[in-house]
Amino acid sequence: MIVGVLIIELFIPQASSLKEKRKEVRSIKDKLRSTFNVSVSEVGNLELWQRASVGVAVAGSDVNHVKETLNKLEGFIERNWSHLLLEVREEILSLD
Repeated sequence: MIVGVLIIELFIPQASSLKEKRKEVRSIKDKLRSTFNVSVSEVGNLELWQRASVGVAVAGSDVNHVKETLNKLEGFIERNWSHLLLEVREEILSLD
């Protein structure tokens, strides 16, 4: 099994509370889930108002398919949330 992971670091300047930040992050997570059928979770900076770390995971049996999906995800994120994006890290794991 091949697992691809993206860690997305976001800066959300308009958030003045954890509630506002979580509303924005929930919207991003829901959009990624519904568009790409991937697993998405907030994985870091949980108590900071204006920072968020979101993890996205893709599993499959073909490394090319997983890489292609990660590339599409990254492009989608850059097109829709470039104003919030600080960093995107990618990793591909082989779990044989």
